Amino acid sequence: MEIKDLKANTGNVDIVANVVEKETARSFEKFGKQGRVCKAKLRDETGEVKLTLWNEDVDKVNVGDKIHLQNGWCSEYQGETQLSSGKFGKIEVVGKAAAVEKATKSKAAPQMFTNDPGILNPQAPEGSEEQDEDEVSMEDMEEDVD
Repeated sequence: MEIKDLKANTGNVDIVANVVEKETARSFEKFGKQGRVCKAKLRDETGEVKLTLWNEDVDKVNVGDKIHLQNGWCSEYQGETQLSSGKFGKIEVVGKAAAVEKATKSKAAPQMFTNDPGILNPQAPEGSEEQDEDEVSMEDMEEDVD
């Protein structure tokens, strides 16, 4: 199914689309239970639609993800078509955001900045005053100005 084919008040919605926006989640309490909800915007080749994310789906879905909504519910609110996983639906992330994928695939060591010579040259014994031939001390660089 594509976004252009969505009709309000229909169930069994099965759609694959990209998450292009996600609002900040808010907390609520209903029937004595805590919950979280937020809105996201989905896009495919045929259009855009809002998606309501509930509870664990709020953290599961991020901007840039490609999601598969199975057995979802399409409704209308203030003249606007909206999707939700509803009571029986399921949201599955089928493609991660590019930045997240890149970070998780990267095995490179993190960059480290230091001015501790012991870290830069671990073979040198601690407190060693030895200098390599190529190294120049601060005293060697200072010039006497009289």
